[in-house]
Amino acid sequence: MQMPVRHLLNGDTDTATAHPDGPNLDYERTLDRTVVHRESLAEVFVTDTQPLGGDAHAAAAQLPRSHAYYGDHLLRPRLHDPVLLLEACRQVGLAIAHTHYGVPFDHKFVLTTLGINITRPERMAVGTAPCALRMLCSVEDKRVKEGRVVGYDARFRLFVDGTEVGNAVVGLRFKSPASYGALRLSNRSGAPVPSTETFDFAVTGEVPAPYLVGRSNGDNVVLTGLAGDGDAVSASLRVLPQHPSLFDHAQDHLPGMVLIEAGRQLALNTLMEVQGTSPAKAYPAEITATFTSFGELEPRTEVRARTAPATAEEGEGVYYTQGGIVEFIAPTGGPEQSPASVEVDVLQRGASICRIDVGLVRIPA
Repeated sequence: MQMPVRHLLNGDTDTATAHPDGPNLDYERTLDRTVVHRESLAEVFVTDTQPLGGDAHAAAAQLPRSHAYYGDHLLRPRLHDPVLLLEACRQVGLAIAHTHYGVPFDHKFVLTTLGINITRPERMAVGTAPCALRMLCSVEDKRVKEGRVVGYDARFRLFVDGTEVGNAVVGLRFKSPASYGALRLSNRSGAPVPSTETFDFAVTGEVPAPYLVGRSNGDNVVLTGLAGDGDAVSASLRVLPQHPSLFDHAQDHLPGMVLIEAGRQLALNTLMEVQGTSPAKAYPAEITATFTSFGELEPRTEVRARTAPATAEEGEGVYYTQGGIVEFIAPTGGPEQSPASVEVDVLQRGASICRIDVGLVRIPA
């Protein structure tokens, strides 16, 4: 069973007492794309990282007002995509591994956990200027082997305009080329490792209309063959190897952020099918994922979602989620609909490779 969201996202960190206004962070230019493992400059969002002492760090990112992938949503009013903030945190986790912990650039990075909890959605509105995101990062569960850092969990507190808007976690393990190659071959019983650069992906099932999964552009739809059954919905993963954001560069497996996107899209569709909530009003304030195996390129990838009861208490304009309290006042001044929790399982050959929990908050007009 997947670890509860609050245990993934909440923890005692070295940054707990750090002041969000210090140190001064640079927003003038993005980091070198190589330290965040991106080929396209347009996909780099982190602008600075600075050590705070010990395993504490500060970082900055600029969130664009418009983006072909992260900005393609039906949600009104427009809010910054939680997956965009999670990607910024992921990039910080990669950058500090190279610049502060000496992880070689030829090493492979393996995701174990990803999670984000936006506690102040009203602070995430897309404005007239790019959003300056500040991150306080604490490295925990640091793993050291023969004097080298081989993995850690990076936990984040997120700030916009001096206000804490949420928290996140990124779990990473670092593998040398030889170690990674041996691991991949072992997982594949010795079969050669393919690449998205040359692999021919077949589309199984009908690609749904974009609005059914919260998108306006069909190029960003990553599901096919949507099918509902009571409180559950299933689909197949539509792999888009030429997608400039999801596949910024060639991969030998399905990236974790691709599975996150599939989980988010199916959760939005599930909430619409089961509760009738439009994707234009459902904000994924909470997303957590635990990866248990590599997503291989050859087998069909099945995604299954089911609604789960969310913890809610009576109170005007207050949402109680697994990751904390979300304050949002209804237009009438009274209580709004409680947040909905959707459990997503990603499977290949009948075995789970990833579990995702999505907490959706209904956004008032």
